[in-house]
Amino acid sequence: MILVIGATGNVGRHVLAELSASGGTDVRALVRPGGQHRPDGVDVAIGSLDDLDSLATASTGVTTVFLVWPYLTTDHAPAVLETIGHHAQRLVYLSSVGVGGPEEQEDPIFRLHAEMERLIDECGIPRSVLRSDTIASNTLGWAEQIRTAGVVRGPLTAATAVIDPRDVAAVAARALTDGAQVGAVHLLTGPRVISRPEQVQAIGAAIGRELRFEEVPVPDARAGMLAEGRPPALVDALLSAAENRSASTLVTPTVADVTGRPPYDFQQWARDHRAAFR
Repeated sequence: MILVIGATGNVGRHVLAELSASGGTDVRALVRPGGQHRPDGVDVAIGSLDDLDSLATASTGVTTVFLVWPYLTTDHAPAVLETIGHHAQRLVYLSSVGVGGPEEQEDPIFRLHAEMERLIDECGIPRSVLRSDTIASNTLGWAEQIRTAGVVRGPLTAATAVIDPRDVAAVAARALTDGAQVGAVHLLTGPRVISRPEQVQAIGAAIGRELRFEEVPVPDARAGMLAEGRPPALVDALLSAAENRSASTLVTPTVADVTGRPPYDFQQWARDHRAAFR
């Protein structure tokens, strides 16, 4: 039995689809109370990482866990990992490609994932780690601006090899079902480096509209987010890429090596998700 935590998220739902399509594996999805979406074709456990009793129930009978960490701190991670460790024999964790890099200490997201990896190693659960580059589905946050104004306004972050969540999920499914993957650390990227303005152009081509990206200075973006009432820690995390990350040239063959097929490019992702931006 495989437990997928974050099962209704942008990556987790594709992990469920990959595991279901492969057949021969029992799958359980952890779904938060009150969540409107209930995955079909798998066992559903109602609970959350905030509720250790529900997590213990969901983990009963489970051998392997896919873990996405949705918080900005690791404060209760040891208790979560201990609960999982009472049942599971191994863990696959979705981390960040920035772990171990030169910007780890300056970037709160990179630091968070580095700390989670350390805690997982300390708890002793055999693990595989998927260090992912920027995930394409993050651009869904632009949908309202695109629909209403045709302009995406925000800080200009460094270009990276954006990866399709379906590719992350495909590697995750192999790590969850193949015992030979225990101990592996996979660096996951898309097929080429692409900037934010280029991503906006790709979405425009997919929906048949001329779109543009308009850079907002980081101080102005920070002031606006704080004025909207967003917590300062969340604002720092959201803006860390613009403030701390330098341009990346990293492109890895990992998706093709593990899955046997090339990764999707961002243009394909945009075409497949055009309805979200119309």
